[in-house]
Amino acid sequence: MPHRTSRRTLLTATAAVTAAAATGALTPPAVASAHSTNASTDRRLRQIIAGMSLEEKVGQLFVMRVYGHSATDPDQADIDANLKEIGVRTAAELISTYHVGGIIYFTWARNTRDPHQIADLSNGLQRAALAERHRVPLLVSTDQEHGIVCRVGEPATLLPGAMALGAGGSRSDTRRAAWIAGAELAALGINQNYAPDADVNVNPANPVIGVRSFGSDPDAVADLVAAQVKGYQGAGIASTAKHFPGHGDTNTDSHTGLPVINHTRAQWEELDAPPFRAAIRARIDSIMTAHIVVPALDPSEDPATLSRPILTGILREELGYDGVVVTDSLGMEGVRTKYGDDRVPVLALLAGVDQLLNPPNLSVAWNAVLEAVRGGEISEERIEESILRILRLKSGLGLFRDPFVSHRGVERTVGSRAHRAAADRIAERTTTLLADPESLLPLSRRTHRNLLVVGADPASPSGTTGPPTGTLAHAFGELGFIARALSTGTAPNRAKIDEAVAAAEGKDAVVVATYNVTASSSQRTLVTALVATGVPVVTVAIRNPYDVAHLTGTGVAASLAAYSWTDVELRAAARVIAGRAEPEGTLPVPVQRADDPTQVLYPVGHGLSY
Repeated sequence: MPHRTSRRTLLTATAAVTAAAATGALTPPAVASAHSTNASTDRRLRQIIAGMSLEEKVGQLFVMRVYGHSATDPDQADIDANLKEIGVRTAAELISTYHVGGIIYFTWARNTRDPHQIADLSNGLQRAALAERHRVPLLVSTDQEHGIVCRVGEPATLLPGAMALGAGGSRSDTRRAAWIAGAELAALGINQNYAPDADVNVNPANPVIGVRSFGSDPDAVADLVAAQVKGYQGAGIASTAKHFPGHGDTNTDSHTGLPVINHTRAQWEELDAPPFRAAIRARIDSIMTAHIVVPALDPSEDPATLSRPILTGILREELGYDGVVVTDSLGMEGVRTKYGDDRVPVLALLAGVDQLLNPPNLSVAWNAVLEAVRGGEISEERIEESILRILRLKSGLGLFRDPFVSHRGVERTVGSRAHRAAADRIAERTTTLLADPESLLPLSRRTHRNLLVVGADPASPSGTTGPPTGTLAHAFGELGFIARALSTGTAPNRAKIDEAVAAAEGKDAVVVATYNVTASSSQRTLVTALVATGVPVVTVAIRNPYDVAHLTGTGVAASLAAYSWTDVELRAAARVIAGRAEPEGTLPVPVQRADDPTQVLYPVGHGLSY
């Protein structure tokens, strides 16, 4: 594929990835849209809504965090956190006080200790919801994208993230990964997953999306988004495409600021819209909004989460979507920069949102919506439209029939041998060999048995895996190598670099795990110093694949991209380096030259093989 000289051209010149994505034919259970119901079901749901008080109706719109491993008996530290942030002691008390329609699980909220505990928590939440007067079950949600965003960790199966799957380019692998993830979430009582990421990552400097995206080609991303929707929903959970209208070309993290995307309407149609159109065609259950400003779509420059022209005008009316629309977290700075926390939920509902996710202060948000309805700013009919969509989703997922899960189901499904084996095979097909100028790889145990593994050790996304250098060293050990791990971090100082150089003495090769290398990064200094020892150096980018651009010219013997630092992708990289698996992945994004970003170092579709 020829090199391109502009970002816009690079975005669409990715036929290799698109062609690869067209292969495969996994056929898990048929997909049904959980938000599509028949007339008799709608009548029953409308009767439920008619029997709700206004407070109960408002509560159904909220999806809230809560601390603790148990719905009724959390640890004292979690009781204290709940009292401080929410004004309740337990999840059950949260449900009875605010009548919330959903709960979101977070690792940091100590909701996800282990599979059986998660199942018990889910069951406890559902019992609390069914004890309410209106007896409406909960949507229990989480962000289980896999790769670098993962709330439920081992012993659940961990799978390659979106960009890794984009590198694999297989719709069947992508759908299979989502089906496995969905089946395990369903067994845990988690029935709404905030995945897949439908953003097209056209900006290498994007600080919040990056490898969470399938790639830079809109059509290839659209294919894989649709595959994941079918996988998740075929496994019986709700899938959520995010972040509408597209978060792929931002320089600002919407967690900490308000990004502005200056795509024209024509560029948005070409670059950002295709994955969301594909998700809607695949009958996606829910779509998450982005806290971004797109002036071409709404000249008021309100964030999309609060924009009626974007959510109602484009998403509902132009794209024809009538499923559930959920906000991104209302605690993020991107949605709070222009309006106060009391106005944000009201404006989101007026824009066309159905679910209000994780407000920073639930009392403020809940009461603001309540008063907006009582005062006539929002009609009761308007919120009933949203509640009907939410209840349709709950009904379609079978939650009114039986919202509970069993320990037998956990044992049978979560982290099963078949799932873990599939994850390993899928990961092998994503590992990308970017450069091997001296044909060093694969490493032979006869000539390069004694290895040093150094580099970055970012915290595990789920808190259950790693550290990366230790995982790589252990994987090499299982493959018959002798490997020592030495963590040097994302910003190694001179003492740590000297320690690594000393440790390299007598080794046959050094493997360096790199993490978002920049021109001024001391990770580059580390690599240069290791190359100077004369020992062959192999680099493995464990997050963004762009690291290789900043390491070109250092004398590295070989460079690979793993796209994440979870164990499944690191083990696959070790097997590829050792020649136990072929490097089948190809770049789903272009890597531009570090010294001239208008020029491409490695185009989309680049990837070497043995």
